[in-house]
Amino acid sequence: MSDQGRTLVAGEALFDLWLEGGEVRGRPGGGPFNTARTLGRLRRPVAYLGAVSDDGFGRTLRQHLADDGVAPDAIVETALPSTLALADLGAAGGARYGFWGDGTASASLRPDAALAAIPDGVDVLHVGTLGLVFEPMAEALEAVTARLAPRALVVLDPNVRPAAITHEQGYRDRLDRVLALTTIVKVSDEDLAWLCPGQAAEDAARGLLARGPAVVLLTRGADGVVVMTAAGERVVDVPPARVVDTIGAGDAFSGGFLAASRLRSGGMDLDAAADAAAYGALVASMTCERAGASPPTLDEVEARRRAGGVPAA
Repeated sequence: MSDQGRTLVAGEALFDLWLEGGEVRGRPGGGPFNTARTLGRLRRPVAYLGAVSDDGFGRTLRQHLADDGVAPDAIVETALPSTLALADLGAAGGARYGFWGDGTASASLRPDAALAAIPDGVDVLHVGTLGLVFEPMAEALEAVTARLAPRALVVLDPNVRPAAITHEQGYRDRLDRVLALTTIVKVSDEDLAWLCPGQAAEDAARGLLARGPAVVLLTRGADGVVVMTAAGERVVDVPPARVVDTIGAGDAFSGGFLAASRLRSGGMDLDAAADAAAYGALVASMTCERAGASPPTLDEVEARRRAGGVPAA
């Protein structure tokens, strides 16, 4: 496995709700929550930073984190109700989301509480998704990023959710400020279609690389991952999967990439980034074979890796 120290994943933890057979079903979710669980299941040192309710949903969220080996020392508890996402599952397994965020737990995280919750020994900070949308959480995570950037590598996954963005220019401005502190950016082609309308995804990703990050990871679903550094580009294939749904696949990719990464102050070279992306793609592919955001364990990934020849983490 990789040799960096603890990763701090900051952002929202929520419950995904969807309609199935005329009944409402639910599972724990949220991009950062899923990424933290992936790292935990891959046995990497990881803590989750976010506000979590003391209601039944929140207790379940904390239990899932604990069960997967995610350290609880950066969780901020609140009596506000849990944040909810409403997922509309398409025929191909993809999902569209609506969100109940105002006045809920995740959105309530304030800068003072977030800064006070930062644990010791953080080498990598991962931020994104609704964590950079809902206020005051977005302000809090920007403050955490600014605090940690001088001594930790920052990984940004915008994971854009247009349905949740009510103040587009403010969101774009904040994303620019966080991007300036970022070493690795993971974006999907769907993210870039919203962020850079009218541009080809590869050109938009190269534009992000030109703004300072050492690595840009462009995920394109089943069409693979384009790894970009100043030294060049490489396309990494995604292993075939019998897709149940794609919920949490991008988050699982992020967790798998970080689990396999050997990060240094200058980022990582193209070969190392491509190897880590191949491992992340395997983790994401396996996640697509399960209902909901349920990343595989290290033992499951290693068994599949040995069978398929994917580089070890």
